[in-house]
Amino acid sequence: MAGFKALLATKSDDGQSVDWVEMTEDDLMEGDVTIRVTHSTLNYKDGLAITGKAPIIRKWPMIPGVDLAGVVESSKSAEFKKGDSVTVNGWGLSETHYGGYAQMARVNADWVVPIPKQFNCSDAMAIGTAGYTAMLCVLALEDHDLKPDSGPVLVTGASGGVGSVAIAVLSKLGYEVVASTGRTEEEDYLKYLGASEIVDRSEFSGKPSMLGKERWAGAIDSVGSTTLANVLSQTKYYGCVAACGLAQGPDLPTSVMPFILRGITLQGVESIMVPKPRRVQAWERLAKDLEVGKLRAMAVAHPLEDVLELAPQIVEGKVRGRVVFNVS
Repeated sequence: MAGFKALLATKSDDGQSVDWVEMTEDDLMEGDVTIRVTHSTLNYKDGLAITGKAPIIRKWPMIPGVDLAGVVESSKSAEFKKGDSVTVNGWGLSETHYGGYAQMARVNADWVVPIPKQFNCSDAMAIGTAGYTAMLCVLALEDHDLKPDSGPVLVTGASGGVGSVAIAVLSKLGYEVVASTGRTEEEDYLKYLGASEIVDRSEFSGKPSMLGKERWAGAIDSVGSTTLANVLSQTKYYGCVAACGLAQGPDLPTSVMPFILRGITLQGVESIMVPKPRRVQAWERLAKDLEVGKLRAMAVAHPLEDVLELAPQIVEGKVRGRVVFNVS
């Protein structure tokens, strides 16, 4: 049986280590769809897993990578056939099930989503969990009946993966998008994606007031902590904030005031265990509402070997947009 390369994380009394190893299909975990992986990507969670900055990996040894895209090699499911272009996001990849940093993967059919015809496998990983989560956030705002004429929508962590895709999608849908970033050198990039205004993240770093001046009809936040608390205090009556990240921290130093005096909704958005119909809906909307040109402009291609160098950088907030790894 032909071998393939994989990045394997192991743990011993001396700590965690990650190394390139040779594996065969017999080494893969159980599942009914085997995928020849062509592309993967780098998310904040991947950075945490590889660096060991957070206990992402819960079963050892583990192939990291919460995303993968590729071509079906074999399938026991009637839903997929050899040659289909597919993607997998979450479902315990990199935590309890071998992930995308390998040239082969075997997963459950329920986890697999067909890649819309508008995208190729590289595009699917330019989207990845970050972009797919951004679309889930947009859907959450729409579920709350937020419309383009409701007022400006703030996107925090704007130059990151979630922020970049969120700005591009919201702009395409006609929203006035305000981008919050600490990287002022990215102003041209963010305006190209569709941001109408750039605000420095320092505006959200001070001690939050219980209620601030109304500024935002809605927001997509991937930062958490003090930033999210300040965003909530500045959200308009009956607005909605979709929160999906904790780059600044997991705490939330706020009060009940925005919720009980302005009727604001804080909508949590997770991407790992989302039911398949919602996943398919998100990918269909991405195919409709994310311009491929902008998607490709926010992506930078790297060989998979670069993941060990880039993982610490994404944890430190030094990676712009989306990283696409050529796995094959």
